[in-house]
Amino acid sequence: MDMSMYSALFGALSNENRLNISANNLANINTTGYKRDQVSFHDTFVRYAHDYHPDPRGTIREEELLPEAELIAKPRLSMQQIDFSQGALQATGNTFDLAIQGPGFFRVRSPDGDYLTRSGAFMRGPDGTLMTDQGYQVLGEGGAIDIPAGKVITVAGDGQISVDGAPVGTLDLVAVAEPETLEKYGSNLYRGNDGAAIQSQAIDPALTQVVQGYLEKPNVEVVSEMVSMIETQRTFEAYQKVMTTSQELDTRATRVGSDK
Repeated sequence: MDMSMYSALFGALSNENRLNISANNLANINTTGYKRDQVSFHDTFVRYAHDYHPDPRGTIREEELLPEAELIAKPRLSMQQIDFSQGALQATGNTFDLAIQGPGFFRVRSPDGDYLTRSGAFMRGPDGTLMTDQGYQVLGEGGAIDIPAGKVITVAGDGQISVDGAPVGTLDLVAVAEPETLEKYGSNLYRGNDGAAIQSQAIDPALTQVVQGYLEKPNVEVVSEMVSMIETQRTFEAYQKVMTTSQELDTRATRVGSDK
C-alpha cells in the first residue's frame, strides 16, 4: 500500500471522528449547561532514515549517494478538548433553577462518587434535600443541603440558600485551575482525567455569581456546527476519492507489470 493510500485512510478516520464530535454537539443543543467538544489539528512530519545521514564529503562524487531529504506532512487530530466558555442564561422563573455566571462548577454526589456539573436544574427531593434532575445530591459546604418547607426560598450570588430569610446552607461552588484536566463522565457530569482527583479551588466572588431563576444554555452554535459538519463531510468524501484513485493506479500498475 503506497503513501497516498495511508495518508487518505488516516485523513478519513480523523474526519470521521471530527464528524462524530459535531454530531454529538448538535444532539445536545437543548442540554442544560452542556459544553461543546472541539478538536485541533497539527502537522506530523515523517522523517526517513536517510535524512539523518549527512555526508560531509560532498565533493568526492559528482552524484548524490543517497536520495535527497524528504519530509511528508500529514495533518492529524492532535487533541480533543472541552470548550468551557460561558453559555447564555435563559430565564425560567423556577425557584430551584440556578445558573453559574463565570467560571466554576456545582459539586454533586452520585452513587459512584462526587462530580462537578454546570447544570443547575435542581429540585427539592422527597427527603427534603437539594437534588439534580437525575436524583443526585447537590452538595453544600457541609454536605447535603436540607431545604425545610417554607414560603420564600432565595439563593444569593455567593451560593447561600435562605428559607424565609434564614440561611440553611451554602452551595459548594468550586473552580478548577486547569479545566483541560477534566473529562466528561456522562449525565452532564465531569471528573478528573482517567478518574484522577480533581484539583479544585475556591471560586473568586468577583468573577463568579450564582443566578437564581435561570439556566445556562449550551455553548453550541448551531450554524457553526452545521457548517463544520458539511465541511467535514466534503473532506471525508475527498479522502475517499483519493483512496479510490490510489487503488485504481495500483491495480493499473500491477496489470501493466504483469503483462511485460
